[in-house]
Amino acid sequence: MNEYLMLAAGLGLLLVGGWALVKGASSLASALGVSPMIVGLTVVAFGTSAPELAVNLLASASGSSDMAFGNVVGSNLANIGLILGLSALLKPLEIQGILVRREIPLMLLATAAMLVLGLSPDLRWRADAYQRGDGVILLLLFSIFLYTSINEALRQRRDPLVEEVEEAVEKAARPSIPLAGLLILVGLGGLVYGGDLTVDAATSVARNLGLSEAVIGLTIVAIGTSLPELVTSIIAATRGQTDIAVGNVVGSNIFNVLFILGTSSTVMPVQVPAGGLWDLLVLLGVSVLLMPLSITHRNRIVRSEGLLLLLCWCGYTWWRVRGLPGS
Repeated sequence: MNEYLMLAAGLGLLLVGGWALVKGASSLASALGVSPMIVGLTVVAFGTSAPELAVNLLASASGSSDMAFGNVVGSNLANIGLILGLSALLKPLEIQGILVRREIPLMLLATAAMLVLGLSPDLRWRADAYQRGDGVILLLLFSIFLYTSINEALRQRRDPLVEEVEEAVEKAARPSIPLAGLLILVGLGGLVYGGDLTVDAATSVARNLGLSEAVIGLTIVAIGTSLPELVTSIIAATRGQTDIAVGNVVGSNIFNVLFILGTSSTVMPVQVPAGGLWDLLVLLGVSVLLMPLSITHRNRIVRSEGLLLLLCWCGYTWWRVRGLPGS
């Protein structure tokens, strides 16, 4: 039972650390005169994925690359199946045109790149590993994505949604620079210690349950580190800001693959574990499924489609835990 308490404590520290880092960095940037829009595109986007990054870096450094792989794939599966599924059940999700034209195709490109780079160099459909060269490729793709996103935001900065976000940030309380710095330090400390605790506890839980580290990363750790995205999307959906709910998921998936996996594999090669090809294929499949769901029903993901996504995620997670072929 001690391992489960450690796991819960580790996930809690990751969430608190991510919140403190976003709050402190946003306040510091605001005090220094940095545009709230730029802060949202960089600091906030990083903050919601900071738990995944902390877990992956510590898992890679400690040799638990199976967990690092499972966390990225599992988080992306949970984002589409669990988070979008639940959000659509609460309220049909409106899909903005730019998501269909650019963001979802970019997510598909990133997922396809993850699958191809995870294969052996001879491309004979055998799992291999993400080497440092693969990590550099993913990080280069991420830099292109970040550049195009910031450029688009600057070009359309008078969009009503952007104005609303800027106004909300401007009205937010602005702590002093020393307090903002303290929040950043607390956030970083929570992420580092929480990530270390989560990796150690999850490894112990995997051994006790007879499950692989990849499966634990794919399920428990992935769901835990995806809580910021889950909370953000559900709140956005209940408030009628469904485009934010979808954009949050799509952006997080791109960030997870290109930045988090890219950074992790440059620190230490990340092995594709037994059953990992199934995980990559299913992730690519549900990512592809998101495209037709986004352009039907007048560019809305309706409740029945949300239920489909949720059932796909539940079914595959159950199958993976039970032990799919090759695991």
